[in-house]
Amino acid sequence: MKKRLLSVAAAAFFGAMLNAQQIKFEEYDLPNGLHVILHQDNSAPVVTTGVMYHVGAKDEVVGRTGFAHFFEHLLFEGTPNIKRGEWFKIVSSNGGQNNANTTNDRTYYYETFPSNNEQLGLWMEAERLRHAQINQIGVDTQREVVKEEKRMRMDNQPYGNLFNNVQKNLFTKHPYHWSTIGSMDDLNAAKLEEFQAFYKKYYVPNNATLVVAGDIKPEQTKKWIEEYYGGIPKGTVYPKNFPKDEPITKETEVTAYDPNIQLPAYVFAYRTPGNKEKDAYVLDMLSSYLSSGKSSVLYKKLVDQEKKALQVAAFNQGLEDYGIFAFFAIPMGNTSKQTLQTDIDAEIKKVQTTLISDEDYQKLQNQFENQFVNANSSIQGIAASLATNHVLMGDTNLINKEIDIYRSITKQDLQNAAKKYLNSNQRIILNYLPEKK
Repeated sequence: MKKRLLSVAAAAFFGAMLNAQQIKFEEYDLPNGLHVILHQDNSAPVVTTGVMYHVGAKDEVVGRTGFAHFFEHLLFEGTPNIKRGEWFKIVSSNGGQNNANTTNDRTYYYETFPSNNEQLGLWMEAERLRHAQINQIGVDTQREVVKEEKRMRMDNQPYGNLFNNVQKNLFTKHPYHWSTIGSMDDLNAAKLEEFQAFYKKYYVPNNATLVVAGDIKPEQTKKWIEEYYGGIPKGTVYPKNFPKDEPITKETEVTAYDPNIQLPAYVFAYRTPGNKEKDAYVLDMLSSYLSSGKSSVLYKKLVDQEKKALQVAAFNQGLEDYGIFAFFAIPMGNTSKQTLQTDIDAEIKKVQTTLISDEDYQKLQNQFENQFVNANSSIQGIAASLATNHVLMGDTNLINKEIDIYRSITKQDLQNAAKKYLNSNQRIILNYLPEKK
């Protein structure tokens, strides 16, 4: 009875928070195609200005991979009005912080300033869009930066190239085949004119979404946006007609080696639907059920109770065109790959044939309510969510509605998704092994 009262109280608490947390926003397009999203929140004197470009690693071509991520670095080099090396100094000296990040599907830049410097953030992002400097010294400098990043995060990091190998083998035709950081050989071979052409092709207003969130006066913000962005010429947005991969119908096993590891890792990966499909949300919830937290079924069985695995996880990587659902395991001691595979397959079989318990289902719902609240607990988080929902999901208001999708997922939906997508003939198995000396 006590547990029941606590769960009711928790549900009421989250419900109150979510109702209070409706994110109000306004959106419109400039004549040049720039999509603008404004969110006013005067509770703290800060403003985040972000611009998301609908260009990621998948927009590159064979032989010239890594461009989208490279631009994440290159576009801090300056403009005719911001001297080289001054970008970060301007931001920090005005009490702000800034960053950028790239995925397979989009690139996002943002600044967060005290609200009295909102105009500065708008001007800086307009400078980046209007006339970023793409010159040889910037390309040469950032090429070395990216090489060092690749060495630190991937090539010299234990299991650093594991996910790249999953992508490479799960996709053969679609450009998700390569990693976001791309190939150093491709970046080394690229000429300055190719970088300039990439900027001209993708960094145009009608391929961008500007979000301004925080302590703003919307009418003043709109005037600044018109002043700084209105005169930037419209570009051409090219259709994203990427080749499709044939469905996987036969289990395939591949092997890769890593000189930085002593223990092998095994990955069982499935190609699943893209982010806009409801099944992507169902698989997200299913991955949490299987391995999120120490009470999850895989961790409890393989790590905690039977001591067969040092680590085990199920994760769902959402992408725009496809998704990746994968199981990852590092064996403990002399545990064989076959033992781990048999145990993971047994848990898959359980969710395919038996509905999860009411208690586990309620725990999942509580987890996702909590995640939803936390994702939008800061102005930076709200700005990123608004931009992402518009650019990749086609619906800015998912910031308010997405939790309803998770709430609508039933135990039967979880079982159906496991039956539909997690069959052994639909996967690749990656044996990620220590490199032989």
